[in-house]
Amino acid sequence: MTRLFNEPSAFADEMIEGFVASHGRWVKRVSGGVVRSTRSTPDTVALVIGGGSGHYPAFAGLVGQGLAHGAAMGNLFASPSAQQVYNVAKAANNGAGVLLGYGNYAGDVLHFNQAQDRLHKEGIDCRSIAVTDDVSSAPPAERSKRRGIAGDLTVFKVAAAAAEAGYSMDATVDIAERANDRTRSFGVAFTGCTLPGADHPLFSVPVGRMAVGMGIHGEPGIGETEIPTADELAELLVAKLLTEIPEGLEASAGAAARPRVVPILNGLGSVKYEELFVVYRRVAQLLAAAGLDAVDPQVGELVTSFDMAGTSLTLFWLDDELETLWNAPADAPAFRRGAVTAAALETTEVTDLAEAQASIPAASEESRAGAVRILAALGAAKAVVEANADELGRIDAIAGDGDHGIGMERGVRAAVDAARDAVAGGAGAATTLHFAADAWADKAGGTSGALWGMALRAVGDTVGDTKAPDAEAVAAGVAGAAAAIMEFGKAKPGDKTLVDVLVPFRDALTSGVNAGQSLTEAWGAAATVAQQAAEDTAQLLPLMGRARPHAEKSLGTPDAGAVSMALIVRAIHNTLIERTTIKEKT
Repeated sequence: MTRLFNEPSAFADEMIEGFVASHGRWVKRVSGGVVRSTRSTPDTVALVIGGGSGHYPAFAGLVGQGLAHGAAMGNLFASPSAQQVYNVAKAANNGAGVLLGYGNYAGDVLHFNQAQDRLHKEGIDCRSIAVTDDVSSAPPAERSKRRGIAGDLTVFKVAAAAAEAGYSMDATVDIAERANDRTRSFGVAFTGCTLPGADHPLFSVPVGRMAVGMGIHGEPGIGETEIPTADELAELLVAKLLTEIPEGLEASAGAAARPRVVPILNGLGSVKYEELFVVYRRVAQLLAAAGLDAVDPQVGELVTSFDMAGTSLTLFWLDDELETLWNAPADAPAFRRGAVTAAALETTEVTDLAEAQASIPAASEESRAGAVRILAALGAAKAVVEANADELGRIDAIAGDGDHGIGMERGVRAAVDAARDAVAGGAGAATTLHFAADAWADKAGGTSGALWGMALRAVGDTVGDTKAPDAEAVAAGVAGAAAAIMEFGKAKPGDKTLVDVLVPFRDALTSGVNAGQSLTEAWGAAATVAQQAAEDTAQLLPLMGRARPHAEKSLGTPDAGAVSMALIVRAIHNTLIERTTIKEKT
């Protein structure tokens, strides 16, 4: 378990600060992550990678000459926010556009795509590559749904070398996609990982058992077996990966032209290097027996999962161009090869591109009064999330990674702080909600951060800053939030997500308001509908997000995002009741 920390909520920021202080020859800090501290060639593509913290050396350890130009660093196991990705991309841009690289997780996809859209609007060419190497997370016919795990390294290294060599954006994207298509990984775990301040791991594996197909965020594996010997584990890993040889290649001991592969035996955090070497000994024998030439084997910690005890094997199937780019020189804190001519340090100060929120537009007295009520509602949401964070994490861990409660806490606390500052500055209802939305998305990260930020912003867009937020405006704002979330996240009712609560809540609230009910009455009735809808998700199979590969595990357990939404709308109703009671007394 994690032993060395100060405040758990400050762990990621303090970790980044220490990393930059100890690796200044390679990186410097910018808002949202790190970029190279050395000068890059002008008018070349910049590769910006990223994801949640807790996976070192991914992602910051791969920033340096011949590798990434920057890394957006989210909180522990939470994707960086769109703002963080945007900040790092702007700082890393060399003038020929930015390629964003990340593992294929819902939160990362949402946030990186938002940042990409924003960069496009500013005239910056920006593309994305989502790594999909984990064979356990979806069948071959659905490779686009697979997770990205240790195969991140092969895709990022090839893309970075292409950018460094002066490839165009189109050519860099093409070679990155080819590397992704030729990378396969499979992993196992023996124990779970424990985040700073937590008194239990995100998941557990029975003593003497091994989880097969484990994800790097603690997602449950596809099955369990008795712990094998080192040789038996090697045989399991190699056999699984050789069932998925890329199209056009053939592994055969008697083949005239032996396919060439880069094997990566990756430690997930607590397995010792010596143990990995024992396993790789047998991996090497099996690859040779299968008619494969192992090129530049990598054995060690390359994409970890905090203190998880586990390992994964990656096979990267080469062609001549991919092999040249893989072998190209690189000099980053955690990955070095060949001779790199040291570039001069970049002396230009990087402007902090975080959006300034100092400017508060004028608002009517009625809208400012509404902002005070919004702050009270957010405060109630904060209280109910904090009271239920452990339970939300427990529910999420059934088929996901167990961090929903932690992420919701980070987001709602930041939203309350931002809303408080807005109200103190005389903001109206819309501005207060916009400040809260941006803070929630930025600090929470992950899928829930993106969606709650989107929801609050949609309600703010509807209520405005010129009049009191009445029942009709609030109902229209909730409808706008539902539409935005479903359009962007692609979830629909029945997918076992917060949409299964948001849609019936929207419908009940709209119906009540149209029938002439007060906001308090309509919201109360809709909150009851939301609570039942959240409970009903226990009978659904997840079709979106990290729980999707382990759908059957979640039967009988409601969706964590659905439960948290139902809790929040009920808590907000309590503030509406209190306000109504106070008005009646006066």
